[in-house]
Amino acid sequence: MMELNPGKFESARMDINYKATILIAHGDPGALDLLKEALQARFHVKLAASGADAVHLAALAPRPDLILLDAALPDEGIDGGDGGGLSATLTALRGDAALGAALVVLVDAGAAAQSEGAAWRDGATDVINQPVSAAALRARVALHLELKALKDDRRAVADTATDAAAFDDDGAIIAMAALAEPHEPHIGKHLLRTQRLVAALAAELQFHERFRDVLTPHNMALIVKAAPLHDIGKVQVDQAILRKPGRLTAEEFAAMQAHTIAGRDALEAVARTLGGATPFLRFAGEIAWSHQEKWDGSGYPQGLAGDAIPVSARLMAAADVYDALVTARSYRPAFTHETAVELIRQGRGEHFDPDVADAVLVVEERFRAIAAELADAA
Repeated sequence: MMELNPGKFESARMDINYKATILIAHGDPGALDLLKEALQARFHVKLAASGADAVHLAALAPRPDLILLDAALPDEGIDGGDGGGLSATLTALRGDAALGAALVVLVDAGAAAQSEGAAWRDGATDVINQPVSAAALRARVALHLELKALKDDRRAVADTATDAAAFDDDGAIIAMAALAEPHEPHIGKHLLRTQRLVAALAAELQFHERFRDVLTPHNMALIVKAAPLHDIGKVQVDQAILRKPGRLTAEEFAAMQAHTIAGRDALEAVARTLGGATPFLRFAGEIAWSHQEKWDGSGYPQGLAGDAIPVSARLMAAADVYDALVTARSYRPAFTHETAVELIRQGRGEHFDPDVADAVLVVEERFRAIAAELADAA
C-alpha cells in the first residue's frame, strides 16, 4: 500500500517552512496530549477542551486548515448546545464561511455506529475510529490537507478568472494607470516594476501568520493585478503640479495628496457601474486610497496606523518607495539599490509595517533584479 507523506502538503504549498495548522478539540486531557504528541512535530497545533473553546480558537489567526473533533466533546456555551453532544459545535464551525477547514470527527470504537452516523449527519468531512495509531492519524491528516490544498487552488483559479473577467487584459490596466501621469515618459515601466515588486513581497509573506489569511492565492493574484492602479487618482491632479520639478507649496502638496481620495472615488464609481464592488476593485481601492499611509500614523489621507492599513496598501507602500528611490528624478539622481534598501530598513516600524520591511531585506536581490530588468531607458 502506498504510504502517504504528511510532508507533501508543505511541498504542495511550495514553502518547506510552512506548517499547516491543526485544531484538536477533545474532552479527555490525556487523549488531547496524545493527539498533540502525534502531530506537533509536523504541524502547528492548537488545543481546545470544549466545543466553545474550539469555536473561539478556530476564529483566531492562524486559522486552522483542519479540525479534529472528539465525538463526545462538551458543547456548553454554544447556541443550541446542551452539553451532551457534538452537533452544536459542528454547526457553529460549518457556519463560519471564512473558515474553510476540513472537519474530522474522532469517534470511540465502542460507540462507532451511533457516533459515526451523527457525525456524518452533522456535517463532518471524515470520521476516524479511536484508538488510532500516530502513524495512521498523521496519514489521514496529510491526506485531508492535500485534498484541501487542491480544492483551494482550483477554487482560486476559477474565482480569479471570474472576478477579473472585466479586467482580464493586463495591458488595458497598465494603459488606464498610465493615463494618470501622461507627462512621465517612463511611467509604464514604473507600473510594471512596482507590480512585480508587490508580487515578490506577497510571495515572501503569504505563509506568515499575520498575512496568510489575506494573501491567499486568489487574493494575491488580484492584488498584483490591481497594483498598477495605485496612482490612478493623479488623473485629477493639475498637470502643472505633477510636472513641477521643485518643492511643492503647501497648497500644491494638499492637491497632490488628494490623488489618493480621487483614486478611491474613481474605482468606487466603476464598482457602481458594474453593480457592486468585486474583490479586484476592493483591493484596487485599498491600494489607491491607502498606499501613502505610514505604519506610525503619519501618512495620508486618513492617518491610519498599524494593522488599520490594508495589507495590500502596506505592500504597495514598500514597493512604491523602493522604486521611487532607485529611479532618477528631474531634481535628483537615482539612489543605489543598497541605499534604497537601507532607507526601507530604517523606516521599519515608522513608515513601513515591520514584517513588510523585513520581507524587503529577505527578497532584496529579487528587487535588484526587477529594477535592473525593467530599468528606464537612459
